[in-house]
Amino acid sequence: MNPFSYSLKKVLINLAIIFGISVFLGFLFLKVYLPLYTNHGETVSVPDMAGYTFEEASDLLESSGLQYEVSPDSGFSTEQPALAILKQIPTANSQVKSGRKIYLTLNARNAPIIKMPNLENMPLKNAQEMLSNLGLERGDIIYVPDIGINVVLEQRYRGVTIREGFEVPKGSKIDLVVGDGMGNQILMVPSLIGMEEEDAEFLILGSGLRVGRKTFNATDSVAPGKVYLQSPPSGTEVRTGEMIDLWISKNQ
Repeated sequence: MNPFSYSLKKVLINLAIIFGISVFLGFLFLKVYLPLYTNHGETVSVPDMAGYTFEEASDLLESSGLQYEVSPDSGFSTEQPALAILKQIPTANSQVKSGRKIYLTLNARNAPIIKMPNLENMPLKNAQEMLSNLGLERGDIIYVPDIGINVVLEQRYRGVTIREGFEVPKGSKIDLVVGDGMGNQILMVPSLIGMEEEDAEFLILGSGLRVGRKTFNATDSVAPGKVYLQSPPSGTEVRTGEMIDLWISKNQ
């Protein structure tokens, strides 16, 4: 055998050995190492964590071999406690690999602040829809004598009349004072001058009227807490449910 043929044969044998080793290593990588590294064929069912507290959810995920990350964008629900799970990605019962990260959205500690719209003179149905769209709840419906049937006359929060722009927590209950359509009766405005504030309000409501704007001013002629001016004045003919504005004396 000449030297050239011998050298060529030796090179081919070496190449064959290298090729065989490469194939063997590739087989080990694809069939042994890679499946072990990626847990090939091993999946975990994502638990349903809706309503769980953050501590409960984190313990559950760790025991399931999963990781978690809290989303920076929180939500808010009045039906869930603070830091309860509102949303998860992937969703419950999804099949994922062990060690997969689950993203959690938590219920905020404090309710977002909502600015009240103006619901006065709005039909009750529309007012209820607007409250719902803003994340507020409709509380009690208080019917009072007024010619406008099912028309909102006042909006109240915790028993206090509030105006447009007043800030309330999301999820708050807003009571609505609504006309009953019976406001066509003619009444005489009673005299309220000199009465205590509470007594004047009681008389107004008892007369089928409503308390309007109250203005407090210092005056020397009337004792503090008493009415010194009213509008409309006593004796004026008005319809049921109309408002009576009061001016009340206060300390200097």
